[in-house]
Amino acid sequence: MKHYALIPAAGSGTRMGGMVEKQYLDLNSVPMIAHAMMVLAREPRIARIFVVLSPTDRRWNNYEWQGWEERIEVLRCGGRTRAETVLNGLDAISKICDPDDWVLVHDAARPCLPDELLARLIDGLADDPVGGLLAVPVADTLKRATADARVAATVPRAGLWQAQTPQMFRHGSLTQALRAAGADMTDEASAIEQWGLHPKLVESDSRNLKVTYPQDLELAGMILRKMHE
Repeated sequence: MKHYALIPAAGSGTRMGGMVEKQYLDLNSVPMIAHAMMVLAREPRIARIFVVLSPTDRRWNNYEWQGWEERIEVLRCGGRTRAETVLNGLDAISKICDPDDWVLVHDAARPCLPDELLARLIDGLADDPVGGLLAVPVADTLKRATADARVAATVPRAGLWQAQTPQMFRHGSLTQALRAAGADMTDEASAIEQWGLHPKLVESDSRNLKVTYPQDLELAGMILRKMHE
């Protein structure tokens, strides 16, 4: 069984509020997506990294991805939603992937994934029949809101986890689960759950944040500088 990585990068990142797609925002002098690719490329067990772009993407070719040629393949088959993009990518690599090969789906907007957490995920799922994902136990008190932003209820946090990526599943089962779930799944684990299976939670930490809002970019830069000291 081999390990492959897939980075869905066909979105626009509208919540960042800029003209540049989120994955190409400058982060410590390189595009943010480069940080996500670098950590995956450092893991020797990952045979190949597939980056799924929008067919209309015009920015990728503006950069020189020197040293990446043998590890990375670009697939210009991104869809309307994340689920469509991942499924299109899985279909595109089906000729080289066996159904039992592992696929690690990782967000382009998670640039601070530590090497040791990636290794923990791969080690922790090596013999797992389902697969799983990096996640963090919820530490904050959670409130459910009304339509007018009033507190409707406090949600008990016991047993709640915040999902992260990579999410690691077999190529065959993930393809079938996403095809059955439809285009609106926000993560791969949700499709696997809907298919009737129970992904394993592998504990991560807050360094593996997702850049969603402008202030997150500054925080990601600080985390990366600290990790590389």
